[in-house]
Amino acid sequence: MNKKNILFPTDFSTASDAALVHAENFAKQSSATLIILHVEEPPLAYGGGELYYGLPEPSSERILEMLQDVCPHDPDISFEHRLVMGDPASEIVRVAKEEHPELVVLGTHGRTGLSRILMGSVAEVVVRHAPCPVLIYRLNTNNLSSK
Repeated sequence: MNKKNILFPTDFSTASDAALVHAENFAKQSSATLIILHVEEPPLAYGGGELYYGLPEPSSERILEMLQDVCPHDPDISFEHRLVMGDPASEIVRVAKEEHPELVVLGTHGRTGLSRILMGSVAEVVVRHAPCPVLIYRLNTNNLSSK
């Protein structure tokens, strides 16, 4: 009997938080284990070999703590955490190929235009290369209020 999985990559953003609800629903409906994945990006290297960390990033220990805090709201949903390092899009696709999930549920920031060209689109790469269906959930920020 094959174990059913739903892959839920998170970058700890509000878009990911909103997509978690959908990942939980699919996991519950299919009695699947929810694999909660975070891809830690390695620091960038300059041409001379020195490392650039940009804005202060949380330590690997803090990232692991943040990942452990991402859990389904329903205690009956089976889940596990995965932390890997590398390029987010490539690693999500790699884990999907290894785990054979029924579905990947991915929150997106919905960047368009120049910001998408400069920053790339993890969601687009995952949709193109994942070996299974991918649900992209875009958070509607127009409905968010800042009070």
